[in-house]
Amino acid sequence: MGSGQMKLGFNYICHSLGQINSSGLWFGDNPLEFSLPLLLLQLSLISIFTRSLCFLFKPFGQPTIVSHIVGGVILGPSVLGHNAAFAAKVFPPKGTTVLETLALFGFMLFIFLIGVKMDPTIIFKSGKRAMAIGILGFFVPYALAGLVAFVLNHFLSLDKDLSTVLPFVVLLQSLTAFAVIVCFLSELKLLNSEIGHLASSSSIVCEMCQWFVLTVTFATTTSEKSFATTIGTFSSTVLLIVLVVFGIRPAALWAIRHTPEGKPVKEMYFYAVLVALLVCGFMGEVIGLSAFITSFIFGLAIPDGPPLGAALVERLDCFVSVLLMPIFFTTCGLRMDVYSIKKLKNVGVIQSIVLVAFFGKLVGTMLPPIFCRVPLRDALSLALIMNSKGIVELAMLVRWKTDNVITEECFAIMIISVVIVTGVISPLVKVLYDPSRRFLAYKRRTILHHRRNEELRILACIHTQDNARAILNLLCASNPTKESPINLVALHLVKLVGSASSLLIAHLPRERPSQYPTQSERIFNAFRKFELHYSGHVILHCCKGISPYATMHNDVCSLALEKRTTFIIIPFHKQWVIGERAESSYAFRHLNKNVLDKAPCSVGVLIDRGNQRKLWSILGQSSLYRVAVLFFGGADDREVLAYAGRMSEDSNVLITLQRFYSSAEIVGGTARSKMLDTEILNEFRLNTFRNERVSYQEEMVIDGNGVLAVLRSMENSYDLVMVGRRHQESRLMTELRKWNERGELGAIGEILAATDFRAADSVLVVQQQTKLWGLQDPEDSTRLRRV
Repeated sequence: MGSGQMKLGFNYICHSLGQINSSGLWFGDNPLEFSLPLLLLQLSLISIFTRSLCFLFKPFGQPTIVSHIVGGVILGPSVLGHNAAFAAKVFPPKGTTVLETLALFGFMLFIFLIGVKMDPTIIFKSGKRAMAIGILGFFVPYALAGLVAFVLNHFLSLDKDLSTVLPFVVLLQSLTAFAVIVCFLSELKLLNSEIGHLASSSSIVCEMCQWFVLTVTFATTTSEKSFATTIGTFSSTVLLIVLVVFGIRPAALWAIRHTPEGKPVKEMYFYAVLVALLVCGFMGEVIGLSAFITSFIFGLAIPDGPPLGAALVERLDCFVSVLLMPIFFTTCGLRMDVYSIKKLKNVGVIQSIVLVAFFGKLVGTMLPPIFCRVPLRDALSLALIMNSKGIVELAMLVRWKTDNVITEECFAIMIISVVIVTGVISPLVKVLYDPSRRFLAYKRRTILHHRRNEELRILACIHTQDNARAILNLLCASNPTKESPINLVALHLVKLVGSASSLLIAHLPRERPSQYPTQSERIFNAFRKFELHYSGHVILHCCKGISPYATMHNDVCSLALEKRTTFIIIPFHKQWVIGERAESSYAFRHLNKNVLDKAPCSVGVLIDRGNQRKLWSILGQSSLYRVAVLFFGGADDREVLAYAGRMSEDSNVLITLQRFYSSAEIVGGTARSKMLDTEILNEFRLNTFRNERVSYQEEMVIDGNGVLAVLRSMENSYDLVMVGRRHQESRLMTELRKWNERGELGAIGEILAATDFRAADSVLVVQQQTKLWGLQDPEDSTRLRRV
């Protein structure tokens, strides 16, 4: 490689052509002079530095973008690259060109995937609150920062380069990009929280405001000389959009119609989308619109969610997010040279505008929520989220630097501001906003405190069609009557794939039944038959929740709070097939744990062993539904007994209450708790004294083996066994917990969930409401109502 100076004054650099693969050191080659080994070394260093920084910054609540940018800064001219020998060997100009090309290609794919995940119609579904937040969240900081920039430019002797940059700084700081907000919310696990929904919708409105300002600015600054160019660009853009809307969109819908539910998308469709994406990207570069904008427009034409959108995201997302996007973030750091910052005055001017825009966006974003009586803490969290910066802002800075719109010094200052703002916002939001805080109920929502003459509100969660039969059998046994009907919400939980916006929506049946119903329709059809059978005794509401597994509990808890639910039924995370245990789902286990921790009412985890009979009540079977209630003591067991008291009034239900006692303490607890246990047992026996379908047994046990012996003696005797989840510590319970110390079902529940326990087709492990405003201990409540 050599360099020289041409007569015309242009710098030039000579590179050897064809140096791609190295023969190796033993053959006299320097591998770093060849493209492939140099690229592999660069990718290795980037991966090592960024992943190490992610590990180091994680305890401080920093998002991955901060780690990636800092990694690039360390590798770049600010730290290691400041050494001329390191920069010349590891990041020479020819190697940097290849790396930056790969990074921009990754950014193009990322923007395409954001377009695929985004529902364009969400802009029309945004409520007045989201519209107000988006508009004020852009124009308030834009006006305040613009005013400050104008004042500084007229009263301070600023450099020409700096005064030219200020309008771009104002525009950048006023922006809230949808892609950035979605990534930020996903990393904080707030995507389907109340604030997450509001931030997603508002960011789209804010981004539309930015495009409006850019369009007006472009139109007003067009000179007569470039009028033909403007017309050419505008007409080419319109033609491209027409091609996407009337060509690609119908083709994508056709591919979706020809992909049966549950079947993978054909390779031909996937290949056609990728080729069309590359062609659109090329056309964007040809007409001057850039490949990024055309890729985003193309992504919007692909319907989000399964099957096509989900397949594209599933196949590309890992490659793009794990490999290509860290390269993009790192190249931004590599471009930054902290030594290019020469004047502290310039730093002060730019950072003052950044600070004014930050507080302007805080004010503009917080005003509408506060006006709508949103808590101040939540409004502040929303405002901080809307201030976050990320990949879109970095891409704009890189583009402006490449086009020489901003100087090296301004670029470095802006990169530092992006890192600082994003780094401060993330831990603040984690401290300020807890989605589960709003799930705190203001009254007792338990079966035990449920009045006889009011409807029982139940939320049934379903993952697959296999969950439906066990839940329906349990609901049949719950004795819906005219005096105390069941208000049932059937919630189909679906993993969010191929979409950036989580949904929690009511499911409306089609006007004409489809020959090929979806899984949701098959599930809800079964529940509608149940409603028809108990006409007037059951009120059914069908809902569908689409969200990431990590935050799916927010949908369950928020719907339970909204519907004033008394009891949540959720399937166990282990499934049985013909009596044998199937694979456990970690995602479902995490969901169940969060629901048990944060639910605003009582919760029942339903274990289905896959041996369910047909829906005995609906089909009019004469056989009884046999239920066993295991009573050891405590709030959860009292909740179970209250549920059994309701079931006992059904003429098709046979109840067996087995009370365990011991010469020693069977379970721990306060004197008040034991008094409540005795009271509810006496009331249950009194209420069912003349009921021949209810039997009462007392089991004397000495230790844990005695309990196990009683449970084993129940083999194949019942259709349903019910027990409380939590029992206060005692010697006996300590022995039983040794069987499964890590289980979330409690000492008895884990034994009943074991593979070798075959006493019943179903097991219901119940937890009484734990979250109640102003109540520290569920035992410390007013006198219990009669079961």
